[in-house]
This record gives sequence, C-alpha cells and structure tokens, in this order.
Amino acid sequence: MAYDRYTLLAVQQDGPIVTATISNPPINLITMTLFGELAQLATELQADPAALVFVLKSADPDFFLAHFDVAALIAMADAPQPPSEEANAYHAMCHAFRTMDKVTIAQIEGRVGGGGAELAMNFDMRFGVLGKTIINQMEVPIGILPGGTGTQNLPRLVGRARAMEIILGGIDIDAETAERWGWLNRALPADAIDAHVATLARRIASFPPEAVRLAKQAIDGAEAPVAEGCAREAALFQTLLFSDPARHAMRRFLELGGQTREGELQVAEISGAVAQH
Repeated sequence: MAYDRYTLLAVQQDGPIVTATISNPPINLITMTLFGELAQLATELQADPAALVFVLKSADPDFFLAHFDVAALIAMADAPQPPSEEANAYHAMCHAFRTMDKVTIAQIEGRVGGGGAELAMNFDMRFGVLGKTIINQMEVPIGILPGGTGTQNLPRLVGRARAMEIILGGIDIDAETAERWGWLNRALPADAIDAHVATLARRIASFPPEAVRLAKQAIDGAEAPVAEGCAREAALFQTLLFSDPARHAMRRFLELGGQTREGELQVAEISGAVAQH
C-alpha cells in the first residue's frame, strides 16, 4: 500500500512494519485536518493485509500530540446538538487503532494531552522518555471532560482513584509516574527509546503473523468475564495449534535447543531465532 496521501503524517512501510511520524507545527495540535489524516490512516491500516506492526511517533521531540483544537471545540459549542450516546467520529478512530489486527505502538517522546493522550491510550503499547514525556488531561479545567474514550480507558489503565486525580486535577504526569502507574509500558532514556521501539517492532513483525493477530484478540478477551475470555482463548489457541506455520515453528524451536537445559536459559533468544530459519 502506498500511504502517500498525507501532509501532516510522514508514513513509511518496511515490510510488515508501518511507521507514521506526526508533523503539525508548532505543537502537533490535533486540528480537524490532522484528525482526518489519522482517521484515514486507521482505515488504510485496517485494510492492509501486509501490515502487522504500526508505530506512531512525532517529528517534534517536545510534543507528541498536544490535544484537540480548542477553537474547533468552541465552534462545535456555538452550534449545539442534543446530547447523544452514539459513538462519535473520534471514538470510531480510537476504536479502529485499538481493535485492528495490527500491533499498535505509540512512541511518545514529548508532551501528550487531551485527545492525544486518549488516542495513545487505545494503542496496544506506549513508550516514553525519562525527563521528557508528560501526560495531561486538561479538559475539566476548561469546562468539559475527556470525550475521546479517556474516561473509560484511563481507569482501566491506572485505576479509578488515579484516573480521578489525573482527570479532575488536570495535572501533569511525568514519565516515571506514568510508567509506575501503568500508563506507559516503559520510560526510557532519550537516546534509547528509538532503538527499543524499533527492535521490539522488528521482533514482533518476525513472528508468524496469525499468531500475533490472534494473540492480540485473546488478550483483548480479558475485558470479558474470565470464563468467557478463557473460552475465547481456547478457540484461538486451537486455531493456531492446528495450523501449518505453528507446527513448523514449534519443530524449529526444538531443533534450536528448546526444552533443553541450556536452551531454556536463553529461551527468548531461541524463540526469537525461530523465524530466521
């Protein structure tokens, strides 16, 4: 797929890995134009059978995504509509990144706030930079509330009480705290994040694609009651177990030393090498 119809996103594809770099100076504000491009990219990614891992990053080391354009929100407020519980277009975009059969990774090297933070919450993984990454939900202080999935996803990530502190307090959360609370997978040194995310993306992309996709489905089943999630896991496990790629990979694992004492002491290396043969 070409991914060449964007002005605020620089999109590159390297085999099964797609990387998009945001550039909307001066602060990577989520304008209607940028929102449209992100939504379009979500649609294209969903339709691309070759894509397996997606990384979203920023060209600005100080801002990942500032927040949604407040001027655009004021314009919406000046033309009021009756309240509705229907999912809005921003919800639909976030849901697309959350549920697509690709692994989504947010590489957050600077500030992220409001709708930008809400978008990142819908990614499968989030990585930040020590001393640089700052998260802020600034909606309540300006008279609204997080309306792009934040009130639902944040308590699931950090717990109800901490979500209350972040949303009602409108405070900055630094990378160290965000990692400790579970908002970030890891907070890394500035000179290490690029290599860490790239290495992880390449490692995941080297594995059998159907195993990656169905494992994501199984993990998402954890939001259902345990018995229901386990039933879904069992069905997905059997789908993979009886597939030719799985049989080949498992045999190769044994050939490389899996299930030996020496091999199991370096099982991550051996399992990672399976796809190279």
